[in-house]
Amino acid sequence: MELIEQLEKIESQYLDLEKKLSDPEIIRDQDSYQKYAKELSSLLPIVSAYRNYRETLEEIRKNQDLLDESDEELRQLAREEIRALKPVSEDLERELREMLTPKDPNDEKNLVLEIRAGTGGEEAALFAASLFRMYTRFAELKRWKVDILSSHTTGVGGFKEIIALIEGKGAYSRLKFESGVHRVQRVPVTETQGRVHTSTVTVAVLPEAEEVDVDIEPEELRIDVYRSSGPGGQSVNTTDSAVRVTHLPTGIVVTCQDEKSQHKNKAKALQVLRARLMDAKQRELHEEISKSRKSQVGTGERSERIRTYNFPQGRVTDHRIGLTLYKLDTILEGELEPVIEPLIANYRSRMQSSDQL
Repeated sequence: MELIEQLEKIESQYLDLEKKLSDPEIIRDQDSYQKYAKELSSLLPIVSAYRNYRETLEEIRKNQDLLDESDEELRQLAREEIRALKPVSEDLERELREMLTPKDPNDEKNLVLEIRAGTGGEEAALFAASLFRMYTRFAELKRWKVDILSSHTTGVGGFKEIIALIEGKGAYSRLKFESGVHRVQRVPVTETQGRVHTSTVTVAVLPEAEEVDVDIEPEELRIDVYRSSGPGGQSVNTTDSAVRVTHLPTGIVVTCQDEKSQHKNKAKALQVLRARLMDAKQRELHEEISKSRKSQVGTGERSERIRTYNFPQGRVTDHRIGLTLYKLDTILEGELEPVIEPLIANYRSRMQSSDQL
């Protein structure tokens, strides 16, 4: 469907909602009134932008008609107006196409962040800790809340695995393209000859799932409790507070031992389980969609290498869009927008191109 046709249809829906909201019967039915008011509010930005765009196009058309006039001064004024209005119309069209790009229903959700050390032993675990600090700093800059759900530390301050809930408006929309393999190239602290080693860390970003998003029956779960353990296997608790939850239909296992309370550990484990089950369901759907639409920024597969952090060169390279930035230090301090924005822009561009096919 052409852009103008889409926008006219949306404006028609908007006008229809305005009529409904002035209907006395709907005003008396507060549930219906609130529903229509919410729909109207969601359409207002795009309708306002469309009306502005339409008026700008009309002004351009009027000035183009003046180019046929015999008065040279009038023609010159018209040319100047057209030159000034053209960039405005182009910006408005770009904004409208962006607004029409299909929205991910999970974009406004909180997210579950899972970071796991890959190849590279202790160095990979240390870099897992560096990445977790990077995302934590980014969350702090956005004034989001970070709550560790589960972690498995190593003896020198690294993480074999860490899972956290990040709560904040639009958190998932900003970090959803971080899933994949992150590769680090640097000289480990333990390296005496200054050789650069390559290690990997796997990152998974899952939208937080509410209970209404994923239906889990009690009989589908096996819940085991045991004593928490720290690095090296030593016991760090004298009670059976650690919880292991197994989802029998899928075989997904989640463990949580960070809290001293068994109930809190169980609640956190179920939170992670719901996110993983919803992610699995969405992956099945995405596989079906991707057969006809290759519009993803990467595949989102856990095995896909998406980014390299090269310490000797102070370089960060995102392999999906060919982006290289020599801002390693600031990026690791949480200044992720220079990486995130191009990824989002690339995704929107691909989606728009796909919709026009």
